[in-house]
Formats: sequence, structure tokens, C-alpha cells
Amino acid sequence: MNNNAIGIRREDKNPWERRVPLIPSHIRELMKAHGLKIFVQPSPIRVFADDDFRLVGARVQESLSPCAVILAVKEIPLHLLEAGKAYLFFSHTIKGQAANMPMLQKLVDLGCSLIEYERIVDEKGHRLVFFGRQAGAAGMVDTLWALGRRLQIEGIDNPFVELRQTLHYQSLVEAKEEIAFIGEEIRHTGLPAEMVPFICGFTGYGHVSQGAQEIFDLLPSDEIEAEEFASFMSRGQFSPHRAYKIVFREEHMVRPRRKEESFDLQDYYQNPERYEPVLEEILPHLTILVNGIYWAPKYPRFITKKFIRDLYAKEARPRLRVISDISCDIQGGVEFTLRSTDPKDPVFVYDPVKDEALAGFEGRGPVVMAVDNLPAEIPLESSVFFSQCLKPFIPAIAYADYGGTLDGCWLPDPIKKAMILFRGEFAPDYQYMKAFLKSS
Repeated sequence: MNNNAIGIRREDKNPWERRVPLIPSHIRELMKAHGLKIFVQPSPIRVFADDDFRLVGARVQESLSPCAVILAVKEIPLHLLEAGKAYLFFSHTIKGQAANMPMLQKLVDLGCSLIEYERIVDEKGHRLVFFGRQAGAAGMVDTLWALGRRLQIEGIDNPFVELRQTLHYQSLVEAKEEIAFIGEEIRHTGLPAEMVPFICGFTGYGHVSQGAQEIFDLLPSDEIEAEEFASFMSRGQFSPHRAYKIVFREEHMVRPRRKEESFDLQDYYQNPERYEPVLEEILPHLTILVNGIYWAPKYPRFITKKFIRDLYAKEARPRLRVISDISCDIQGGVEFTLRSTDPKDPVFVYDPVKDEALAGFEGRGPVVMAVDNLPAEIPLESSVFFSQCLKPFIPAIAYADYGGTLDGCWLPDPIKKAMILFRGEFAPDYQYMKAFLKSS
């Protein structure tokens, strides 16, 4: 194997996965500046054609055996993993995701190294290589599309019924142009009375939330501070020519169980059992909730099945029409995200009585959009952005010494922090994952 050779495998997890971790123009730069050899597996669906890679000097071939390092976007099938190689991809293993434990075990057995994109962070813990903003943008387009369909089912004529799902636009630019046009229609003509006030809530303030808000802000929108929401509702001065948004930080979503205590972010992270959710107090006033915040099992759920069951048991139809669970933690922060969806079948209606996911837009409960690979719906923009983030790390990754020790492998700190496995052994920060393999 050449220690300066990088392989890029084809994505074959599903027919919508057309992204690539490095785009052709960046490959040209890396090969010219650093003498790298880059091999690319052919693909009939990738957003860049095979010839685009050939034109910049990459070798397009089936075998990646000459490569010491292999890049991908999504998980790699077990039978394609090769002994002793270093892999970079979204492994979806750090929470002990059961479906990927056989793959993790295979990597251990083969003595492989695994670098997890999700864990490439700076000294403050901010992610450096990510698709979050693209997930938020694609997810918000899908959410407004889903809202239009749901209101149409209810017999409410609305401007969002003209939207298409993100997947069916040539680019994100085209989708944004159409939403901006709808925004002008709202500004001049107004929304139907049944939609007023049209309020969208966003959990979190990171890349996912920012991407979703970027799309929402194409509408004539006003932001309501969470602390001012009660007074905003009590005034009742709602305009049919405006869309309203509210961004929830952690302190708006939970409170200390002991009333005499005040919210402390670090204490919440370290002792989440001391806190209880409060988001449900605001949810009945929202039309849409976009969930884009990180969640782990130790944290309280932000929306429970019981809350939705009680809300939809009332005689009047609730205002809450769509839950956009971009974070897509199954039965996690949104407890009734019963399953993930895909671009072919992007939504379901949660039936709060039967505790079931019903196909389509019709039903008593809310529409849930939980596509787990949203950036794949805008493969060009996603690939370009991701490649730009990853490119600075590639020379060090290509020339690293994977035959010695982790400390002496010449990798920069952000990549070392993301090294789950080194030569088949769990790195110090990931020793906890051994328990996942034992219980799988």
C-alpha cells in the first residue's frame, strides 16, 4: 500500500446517496500541491461523473487496494473492509447504535483505524467537518413542503402547496428562489386566516438550526425572543403578512426540577437528571417545530408521547401541524419519532392513540419529517461544502504513520481526537465503546 494514496469509495447505501467527500477541483489541488495519489471507485449515481475525476488526474478504478486510507460518506459494508487500513466516514457508532456494531467489531478484528468525521472538533468542541447546515436547509424545504400538503389535506388553501420536496429541485438555489417567491406572495396577499399566526420554533442554534433558519428567513419573518413569547401571544397582534420564528436555547427547553435553583448550562450538561422539559408549554402555539439540537439518552425528552396524546385528544384541531426532526434520534428528544424516513417516503403521521406511524399526511396526529440523510437531497452543495472543510486535513491523513503508535502518527490534534480505533484498538477517549460490542 502507498502511504500517500487515498481511495474514495462509491456510495451505495441507498439510491439517493450521491455525495462525495472530496470534489474533483479539490483533488486536483491536493495532488498538485502534495504529491498525493487519489483513486476513485466508479459510480453511476455520484453527483460528479467519473470523467470529472479522470480530468483532474485521479485514477478511476474498482480496486482501492493500493490505498492506505479510504474515504467515504456513509457506512461501509462489512465484506468490503480490508485489514490494516485507515477509514474515514460517518460510522454512527459513538452512541452504540446497534445496527453498526457488527461493522465496528469487524474493524477491530481487522486491525483497522477509524476516524469519525463527527468527532473532528476544535479545542472548544466545535465540529470542523460537517453537513449540518445542508441538513438544516434541505430539511426546512421539506418541512414547508410537508406543511403545504398537510394543510391541503385539511382543506386549507395555502401558498406552500406549490413547493416541491428538496430532492426534486435541480439545486438548493432553485428551491430558495421558489420559497422567496412564496415569501413575496405572503407579503402582498397574506396567509389564510386558519394559519395566522404562523409560528415556527427551532430547537438549537448550531449549524442545523442555522441552515433551517436560512430557508425560513426567505419568508417575510420576524423573530420572537423566547423570553417575550408569552407577552407576544397575549397581545394578539398577529399579521397575516408575516411568518414568526422563535429559537430555543437549552435554557428555554428545560428548567431545574428544584424551583429555587436557576438554570446553569454546564450543570445541565453534567447533571441532566436535575432538569425537566418545559418546551411543551409553548408547543400548542406553534405551527411547526424544527428539532435540530443534539440529544443523548441521559437528557430529558423535549416532547413526549403523552403530551401529543393529550394535545390531540382535545376537540379542536391543534395548531401544531408538522414536527421536523432533523436530528432524527429514534424515540429520542422527540419521543414519537418512531422511525427514520428516506427521500422516497419522507414523512409519516404519528397516531397518538395507536402509537403508530401512518403513511402519508392524513391523520389525527402531527406530520413527522425524519429523513436521516437530508444533505443527500442537495448532493452538489453538500459535497462542495464538506470537501472544503475536509481538504486541509487530507495531506496529514495521507502521510500519517499508521504502523506505529497513536501519539507518534503525526496527525493533527483534531484528527487524533476523532480516531475511534487505531490499529484495531480503541483510543483513550473511546474506551467506553468496548461495552457496546460486548452487549451487541
